[in-house]
Amino acid sequence: MRVDFTTYVDYRTSLGFLGSVIKYMAIPPLVPILVALYYGESPLPFLVAMGVMLVVGAGLERLRTDPDLGHREAFLLVSLTWLAVPLVGMIPYLVAGQGTVAHPVNALFESMSGFTTTGATVLGDISFETHSRSILMWRQLTQWLGGMGIIVLMVAILPELSVGGAQVIDQEAPGLSIEKLTPRIRDTARILWRIYIGFTVAAIAVYYGLHFFGFAPNMDFYNAVAHALTTLPTGGFSPEGRSVEAFTPAIQWAITFFMIVAGTNFALFWYVFAGEPERLTKNAEFRTYLFMMGAVGVLLTVLLFTGVGLTSVPNAIAPISGDLEHSLRQAIFQTAAVVTTTGYASMDFNTWDQSSQVILLLAMFLGGSAGSAAGSIKIIRWYVIQKAAVRELFTSVHPDAVRPIRLSDEIIDESTIRGLFVFTMTFLAIFAVSTVLIYLDSLRIGLELTAIEAVSASIATLGNIGPGVGVVGPMNNFLPFSDAAKLYMVLLMWIGRLEILSVLIIFTPSYWRG
Repeated sequence: MRVDFTTYVDYRTSLGFLGSVIKYMAIPPLVPILVALYYGESPLPFLVAMGVMLVVGAGLERLRTDPDLGHREAFLLVSLTWLAVPLVGMIPYLVAGQGTVAHPVNALFESMSGFTTTGATVLGDISFETHSRSILMWRQLTQWLGGMGIIVLMVAILPELSVGGAQVIDQEAPGLSIEKLTPRIRDTARILWRIYIGFTVAAIAVYYGLHFFGFAPNMDFYNAVAHALTTLPTGGFSPEGRSVEAFTPAIQWAITFFMIVAGTNFALFWYVFAGEPERLTKNAEFRTYLFMMGAVGVLLTVLLFTGVGLTSVPNAIAPISGDLEHSLRQAIFQTAAVVTTTGYASMDFNTWDQSSQVILLLAMFLGGSAGSAAGSIKIIRWYVIQKAAVRELFTSVHPDAVRPIRLSDEIIDESTIRGLFVFTMTFLAIFAVSTVLIYLDSLRIGLELTAIEAVSASIATLGNIGPGVGVVGPMNNFLPFSDAAKLYMVLLMWIGRLEILSVLIIFTPSYWRG
């Protein structure tokens, strides 16, 4: 029997479109170049990166054999884009040679964590003494670029991607497909990016405004821009070593608001701005999203206010226990940071009791809304799964009943429901296996890692959340892990950002053959 190895994927076309993406990625380094010139720093790391991006991009563009992008080619393009962009994005770290990210594995880890908006870091010392302001701004910018989606950005600006734009956007944010706000997907991509940019500018204005009026002394313009660039993409990188703990309560409340915005489906804001605010308030996913954050926030507030959820460390209890505003602020902030997968920290929750930490860990599996910058499993999937479970109980009693599952008065087709279950089970399976692998590797190198720390490291990277608890806590980093473990976590961040299935499918034989 003859085996047919004919490929049904035009990989040269995918590589050609990838070249266009990489070529246009040479534009963003202009931002840290301006920062470098302003502060009297060397722009060389970004000039080198721009040169490499232009040369590699132009070279790959020549491989394109078809002006249109097919369905299978879209899978390959998206997967390769989210692998190639962090690879070229690590160049400034290597050329600058500053701190721990001068090491290639660490540079790749930091770059992948940035573009996937994970927020996990291997920077041993986050300070202007170790790293230049321009390098730290590049670190912030990588998250902003990855937040709304590199492919969504390219569909908005590249005419050649407008034909297959809907396919590549669906693969970049799989699950329930992105809502088409206009007849042309290119116009939809532009609308989403305008909303994204608008909220970023609003965050800068609010953060710096609080500084200007004396409510946030250390939130200067640099910090305002830097934190806005990582709030809206739910990234969580900060040029401050103590994250948002370094700022006043006013800033922490402001960032909480923008984190909640960033975890909301951006398409809903389009309706709000178009004069249909009821589309937001009546949306079932949005209401569930707020309810889940409220439930977790209230529970943590009670634990912190009563002191039950705190450790016996003296300095950990005194500032919070019995202080309602402080307890509420810390609980709501960390809930928003975890559910939206932003990963900021308003304090070191390693000082919290294990009961509070377990609640945060469970909240890491929730995720924000579909169509937002948030990662993890996402609220919409849990909502549909809950509806499906209730329906199963009902039809067990009434086997002849026909009971479709609805989302905001629209019926969800059965294939979509099956897809949600497949994704969720695959996500949980990879999470479980990864926890074991990370734990075993820690034993191999003599790193004393507890079970809860292995769990948090696994979900923090696969769910694109950032910090976990213990050794990977909010004021710590992922530097103690071996290079092998870091590379594995790079893989987790990559497949987690593309919600797993879009990456796994290109490794199946049926994808390449008929």
